[in-house]
Amino acid sequence: MALKETQDFQTMINPLLTAADLPSYKAIKPEHIEPAIDERLAANRTDLERLLAANTEPTWESLIESLEDLDDRLNKTWSPVNHLHAVLDSEALRAAYNACLPKLSAYHTERGQHEKLYRAYQHIADSPEYDRLDAAQCKVIDDALRDFKLSGIALPSEQRDRYKVIMQELTQLNAQFAQNVLDATQAWTKQVNDEAALAGLPDSARASARQTARQRGLEGWLLTLELPSYLPVLNYADDRELRREMYAAYSTRASDQGPTAGQWDNGPVMERILSLRHELAQLLDFNNYTEYSLATKMADTPHQVLDFLYDLAHRVRPQAQRELEELREFAYAQFSVDALEAWDIGYYSEKLRQHRYQLSQEELRPYFPVTRVLPGLFAVAERLFGIIIRPVEGVEVWHPDVRVYEMVDAQGDVRGRFYLDLYARPHKRGGAWMDGCLARRRIGDAIRTPAAYLVCNFTAPVGDDPALLTHSEVLTMFHEFGHGLHHLLTTVNYLPVAGIHGVEWDAVELPSQFLENWCWSREALDLLAGHYQTGEPLPEALYQRMRAAKHFQAGIFLVRQLEFSLFDFRLHREYDPERGGRVLEILDEVRQQVAVIIPPAWNRFPNAFTHIFSGGYAAGYYSYKWAEVLSADAFSAFEENGIFDAATGARFRKSVLEAGGSRPALASFVEFRGREPQIEPLLRLSGITA
Repeated sequence: MALKETQDFQTMINPLLTAADLPSYKAIKPEHIEPAIDERLAANRTDLERLLAANTEPTWESLIESLEDLDDRLNKTWSPVNHLHAVLDSEALRAAYNACLPKLSAYHTERGQHEKLYRAYQHIADSPEYDRLDAAQCKVIDDALRDFKLSGIALPSEQRDRYKVIMQELTQLNAQFAQNVLDATQAWTKQVNDEAALAGLPDSARASARQTARQRGLEGWLLTLELPSYLPVLNYADDRELRREMYAAYSTRASDQGPTAGQWDNGPVMERILSLRHELAQLLDFNNYTEYSLATKMADTPHQVLDFLYDLAHRVRPQAQRELEELREFAYAQFSVDALEAWDIGYYSEKLRQHRYQLSQEELRPYFPVTRVLPGLFAVAERLFGIIIRPVEGVEVWHPDVRVYEMVDAQGDVRGRFYLDLYARPHKRGGAWMDGCLARRRIGDAIRTPAAYLVCNFTAPVGDDPALLTHSEVLTMFHEFGHGLHHLLTTVNYLPVAGIHGVEWDAVELPSQFLENWCWSREALDLLAGHYQTGEPLPEALYQRMRAAKHFQAGIFLVRQLEFSLFDFRLHREYDPERGGRVLEILDEVRQQVAVIIPPAWNRFPNAFTHIFSGGYAAGYYSYKWAEVLSADAFSAFEENGIFDAATGARFRKSVLEAGGSRPALASFVEFRGREPQIEPLLRLSGITA
């Protein structure tokens, strides 16, 4: 067979190169990945040059729409690979994934430094046509010109080359960081043969540990560092040594400490990432990486962010200190515990919660079966935003647990589809997230339906019972669904600003945090809570205890978030090539400023801080609190008008969800709220009284 015929045949059978919108997951093999990416990149490079050669007087229609085609087809090839790497990792898939990272980085750097392409965008921006474009189209052009500058378009050739090398290495280091965390998490397990060692653990946690052991061909019970296994031990296990052992294993993952010390150590990886980020920022004429990061965010300056965080800390820390002192006094009075260690905090906090409110997360779990929560979540979205969510059959998925749904509006039009992957399992990244599979866009005369991935890591069903969720897990599900609504309900037809695309990173959490508030409403809980055996609604007395406990240790929780935010921001702002990242030193300083709980010196939390070292939150973890100001203030409109007020829901859908990234997030908020955001609703909803 001739070479050309062989290439054509491989293209024909490669599932990553098909024209279908939704991926064929079962057909994708690791050996498909690198050839598919090579072909897409080669074709995109050729087509880009052909496109620019034909556009001596570029217009929106002749250039931008065609560029969307190039970006879209590359995303359709890479998105399923990136997703499978997160939810169904394997050695072969990881090798193929890692082999493609430098190729993709090089391609995106070339695009960002392509002078002819930059001049073509600038030509449109300077032409009379720009004044005739709609606001979303103008934002596409403006964002692209900004990104060209952030990609080093103005740099001399030697510095451009250095930029390319930095970006390639950072891409690989970010992936290595996440893979080290996953490997370290998966490597540690503890087999328990005597059930007495699990005293205090809820029945659901014991049943899950027994099921995990059986799935791996073991006797007894198996504990892991996956959160559905780890958190019940820290919060409920009476065996203090077991709590200490699991805390030590979890808090030293991917580090030079703990049971797998040095095996997947992210210490050198962090130092190299920080060094390269600092060099990148200075290459682009920023003083530090925080300034570079803020170039694409709502916040204007590092000082503005720091003032915001320290102001919150000033308001919150006294309350957190009081809460910790109350916990110490309780542990001493009730259990004769002289000193609380880090692995005691969750355990005695649960004891105090039960003592004060006669309530534990486990007592709520039977009322939140996933078979009730999921339809209830859909019912809440229907009442708020006028959409119906229904299951879709026949769509190929990557695991038997995965389900597919579609959103339909009042006119009967399908607005989006989403995959739902709820349960923890081996070879799946921890945490919860939403990611785009397809973005909405116009293709010819048709509008392409967007699609999203919604991923969680809840405890899987045990036996014949449905999965039973804690209330905090219900909050997580609502949170990720809020991101999904943002991506799927957009009415913007331009790929770079449709859905979550083009939304400033410190505003992207607005819809997700906003939707969490309905998990506390009696009216909403009646839709999503019911005992898994009897169907009995959440008893009013239990609901009142849940509401009373809503702000339990709110100060401790908030200062912990501020600790993460300030650590991240200072780490990237204060990097010094002479002194290195000073990771632990800066963390200690931040803890002295804002924290109330100081963990042991051997704790290596930063080594598994994937949000900032392998995710999108570098010098941006503050975004969670920044966006929560917006979300709390947005929710206060429903408090004023009615929790399910249809007119207010329709305004939020139109102003925020449908607008996507087509305009600045502040403009969307102001259109909805009628004014700029205020911080008081955040303090009130967070239970901060001072």
